[in-house]
Amino acid sequence: MSPILFFLATFLLLFHSGSSGDPFAFFDWDVGYKTVSPLGVKQQVVAVNGEFPGPIVNVSTNWNVVVNVLNDLDEPLLLTWNGIQHRKNCWQDGVLGTTCPIPSGWNWTYQFQVKDQIGSFFYFPSTGFQRAAGGFGGIVVNNRDVIAVPFDKPDGDITLFIGDWYIKNHTDLRKMLDNGKDLGMPDGVLINGKGPYRYNNSLVPAGIDYETINVQPGKTYRFRIHNVGISTSLNFRIQNHNMKLVETEGSYTVQQNYTNLDIHVGQSYSFLVTMDQNASSDYYIVASARFVNETIWKRVTGVAILHYSNSKGKASGPLPDPPQDFYDKTFSMNQARSVRWNLSAGAARPNPQGSFRYASINVTQAYLLRSGPPVVINGKRRATLNGISYVPPETPLRLADQYSLKGVYTLDFPERPLKGASKLGRSIINGTYRGFMEIIFQNNDTKMQSYHMDGYAFFVVGMDYGEWTENSRGTYNKGDGVARSTVQVYPGAWTAVLVSLDNVGIWNVRSENLDSWYMGQEVYVRVVNPESTNKTELPIPDNALKCGQLEKFQNLQTPHHKTVSSSITTGSSGPLVLFMLLLVYITNFS
Repeated sequence: MSPILFFLATFLLLFHSGSSGDPFAFFDWDVGYKTVSPLGVKQQVVAVNGEFPGPIVNVSTNWNVVVNVLNDLDEPLLLTWNGIQHRKNCWQDGVLGTTCPIPSGWNWTYQFQVKDQIGSFFYFPSTGFQRAAGGFGGIVVNNRDVIAVPFDKPDGDITLFIGDWYIKNHTDLRKMLDNGKDLGMPDGVLINGKGPYRYNNSLVPAGIDYETINVQPGKTYRFRIHNVGISTSLNFRIQNHNMKLVETEGSYTVQQNYTNLDIHVGQSYSFLVTMDQNASSDYYIVASARFVNETIWKRVTGVAILHYSNSKGKASGPLPDPPQDFYDKTFSMNQARSVRWNLSAGAARPNPQGSFRYASINVTQAYLLRSGPPVVINGKRRATLNGISYVPPETPLRLADQYSLKGVYTLDFPERPLKGASKLGRSIINGTYRGFMEIIFQNNDTKMQSYHMDGYAFFVVGMDYGEWTENSRGTYNKGDGVARSTVQVYPGAWTAVLVSLDNVGIWNVRSENLDSWYMGQEVYVRVVNPESTNKTELPIPDNALKCGQLEKFQNLQTPHHKTVSSSITTGSSGPLVLFMLLLVYITNFS
């Protein structure tokens, strides 16, 4: 698409579905490959505008975000926005159930509003195992000025992406799973796309580029930590520094100090950290693998450096200790239970978070979603929920509904695990609009899992070891269970969440462990307003891509590559500014 057509299309799109009273932020992204060597071996990663990790989207509550994405990869691409709820607008969710992938060489423009949200989130590519190669970046949603924040404004804001990493390309990892193989132990852990500081000459080769965080003594910084890895839970800690937890995935938490915290795949936390040490040397920032054999997995450790401006020397010596027993899941679960909702703080709105009393609402639907070790179905290694391994149809579910296509999916996902052999399927959950759903994730695998729900924040009300039973409800947290979008489920254990189904659309519930998700451990929840109204869901975007049964209706783009990268942020006059830019382009290109 030419620059003129892009700006004209976006201009028309804004007037079709934009919220004119709220500011707009515009971004122009080229998503392509880049060669880097984070662990000392050259490999291909996915970069956004040449950046790995990608740029941070920094906006405020209720802003409209417009992202023009050019797919410069050699395969289809979708970007999903982990934790952004897309109120009334699942069209922008960026998963295969709602959106056709962007073909190679094409561009597509996302537009969504961060309605009634604050906090720390991230985006990443959702198809083809691409997250294993990068393509991720941060999303910061700031409070509006009129809403009080439950802590003083920090002196700086720092985002860290932590995650396990393989030196194989994502296409090779994908082939391993397709051939029924396990990925095995990762080759390391990256922090902000970089390998570990050389804290140990035998474990870390020379010449590795590592991350350094520069700080001023006496200052307090907000650290936003995202586990963007494939399947490894990581223990995060900063040597000699307390970390005061203040927020997770859009909810303000009860403020308490941690010396370390387990952060599971797909989860996001933010801490306040005060630079109160004497800076006799630099300090280690560590993300190390949890629930594994420490002797074998010692190299699967990410190490960055915290550098005071008055530091007297480089960091040296052993890393700060992790929790004493790498296999001590009881410590980790108790730590998870300690993360609670701050009932007195306002978030995106002035009323306190605790004014929503979830425990007083009657549950209208309950689903127990059981996972287990991978199974073989039709000769292929697959992952399941309730005995069903999801296979995405060629036509996205929401498009099938829009055009009344039959046979694309079935609306009969079981409330309890199926008996008998596991099977492939396209069965989804029929959610009741304005109902209150209980979901119990039962992990009968030997590996840690974490699960995410698009479109919502759910209340984490309970977790324990063993099989969930009806009596387990007696142990639920009925007061200050934290609201978030990604929750861990320990092996041989269960986690229960409650969610208010007030957001119309078709929403993905998935394992955030990338290998399990790739092998079919996901389902969708369909939430439809039975009343005929256009007030509870936005119309299909004018630029919606067509694929599958609708492919013949898609206007083709001529593949094009390497656009000029830019990002524009405007206030509520966004459409006017965009129109002026259009005139500039017409003048330059006519």
